[in-house]
Amino acid sequence: MSELVTLGAPAPTRWRNPRRRLPAVRWAVQAGYLAFLAAVGIEFASFHAAALRGDPGSASRPPAVEAFLPIGALVGLKRFALTGNWDDVHPAGLAILLGAVASALLARKAFCGWVCPVGTLSRGLESIGRNLFWRRGWPRVPVALDYGLMSLKYALLGFFLWAILWSMPLPAIEGFLHSPYNIAADAKMLLFFEDLSVTAAVVLASLVALSLVLRNFWGRYLCPYGTLLGLASWFSPLRIVRDAPNCNDCQACTRVCPVEIPVASRASVTNPECTGCLSCVAACTAPDVLTISRRRKGISPWVVPAVGVATLLAFWVGARATGHWTSLVPPEVFARAYRIAPVLEH
Repeated sequence: MSELVTLGAPAPTRWRNPRRRLPAVRWAVQAGYLAFLAAVGIEFASFHAAALRGDPGSASRPPAVEAFLPIGALVGLKRFALTGNWDDVHPAGLAILLGAVASALLARKAFCGWVCPVGTLSRGLESIGRNLFWRRGWPRVPVALDYGLMSLKYALLGFFLWAILWSMPLPAIEGFLHSPYNIAADAKMLLFFEDLSVTAAVVLASLVALSLVLRNFWGRYLCPYGTLLGLASWFSPLRIVRDAPNCNDCQACTRVCPVEIPVASRASVTNPECTGCLSCVAACTAPDVLTISRRRKGISPWVVPAVGVATLLAFWVGARATGHWTSLVPPEVFARAYRIAPVLEH
């Protein structure tokens, strides 16, 4: 009789991860930012064309285009630290850099995982590569080679920090920031894509091909911006923690991690490669094993993207409210710099 009761009993309800929709939301946020920056690019191209026609006042220059000028922002950061004066040429670039660093200090590398357009494109290439070539798992890079390649981005970051924050004196900084070369930096970025050289095309094609073969190639091996944010993220109070006694060792979290962190063997994810994408949390097959606190009922994982994105928006609002978002350079000066931008490349 007991066997009949057992056989007739309803099957236990399978636990469904309430965080499983995190990747879809992440895609939506990334797509929204990518669409926004595409609109910024189109608006800037119109301003650039009007400037070359001699009528820069007929179009507006979007300050957000300065998101693509991180080197100039780093120079502006040192000037701000030395003098207290905000960059008046590309002020939005400095606001975006500080916002990204602040978001990393508070919420891991949420900028890389939820906002960065290069990260979005890289994620798209990863998805294509997985569906075309690597359905059974990405190829493993030998550990020695992996560490050797990862050292490249740290070397690049070290070079920029040394050349700008350490070696560049204030007179050189002032001269650079107000030079035609820096004023036309946004135009040079546009011309890079509009008049793509054979060398640049080969490099971009190689990066695309490598991203299809090696998971997250750009972010893992070459991106100095993400490396800077990764170092800042070490101080973040938000991080993935694992409740080891209740973990069923399914390894799902490790398999889905885009930066190949062995989450299933860590008590706490402090790795600077972690982008706060929360793919591991969404893939977890046991209740409350992966959280954002050492407590079993921890902070909601949604806090990571919410704090990261909100920090960036707060810097944008603050910069606009204090006059530190829109460049003080007159449109006519931008136009003169744009006309000589192709000469400055040679």
